[in-house]
Amino acid sequence: MEELIKKVAEQIAAAKHIVALTGAGISVESGIPPFRGKGGLWEKFDPMEVAHINSFMSNPEKVWRLLISSMKDLLVSAKPNAAHIGLARLEELGLLKTVITQNIDGLHQMAGSRDVVEFHGSFAWLRCLDCGNRVKTVDIELSQMPPRCECGGIYRPECVFFGESIPMQDLDRSQVAASTCDLMLVVGTSAVVQPAAFMPVIARQSGATIIEINPEPTPLTGTTSTLLVQGKAGKVMRKIIAEVERILADKRQ
Repeated sequence: MEELIKKVAEQIAAAKHIVALTGAGISVESGIPPFRGKGGLWEKFDPMEVAHINSFMSNPEKVWRLLISSMKDLLVSAKPNAAHIGLARLEELGLLKTVITQNIDGLHQMAGSRDVVEFHGSFAWLRCLDCGNRVKTVDIELSQMPPRCECGGIYRPECVFFGESIPMQDLDRSQVAASTCDLMLVVGTSAVVQPAAFMPVIARQSGATIIEINPEPTPLTGTTSTLLVQGKAGKVMRKIIAEVERILADKRQ
């Protein structure tokens, strides 16, 4: 493992333009459960019942009570872990240019990442369906369900519900980022949800090196990705960043 960490760190330190693709696995260590898989939210809820735009529009109170209010509680308590902080550090070092995330928790921005494409929108902000007013989710009172704007309109999260399209500007930004990087880090994603899972393929076709940091192999492993570092994102990223900083310090001497 240590040799693999060193090899990955050397490739990161030598890269000119890194892009990261992140998924639910990067936020599990921050206390946010994934939607899919074992222990995921979809084991508790039918996503078509609580996370489809038609369900929300027809019965926003039900969706707020079952899903959104519990997500708000998670957002209030969640803090970035070593993986989020490590990616922000790579940006600070001038190596990482963009984070493309499938997550809706806002933890990358909280960690300090500045160029973040939120592929599935954000749960950190709410928008009034009537006037468009935006408020932070953590600041909203839940004494009334669904919570309403001063204008009387209902607030909805700025995430992408089932039945809604990925915003075209986010899809375009992701494709441009993927096609212009020379190294892509794929962190904490099973790489099965499209179209996000196609970003590493675009990067590889454009000549980039793809490195995975995941607990288990994915459909990318051994085909699209060059290396897989198996383990929890925070633990692995902490080791990688320490090695990258050592390499860069040696170069400066």
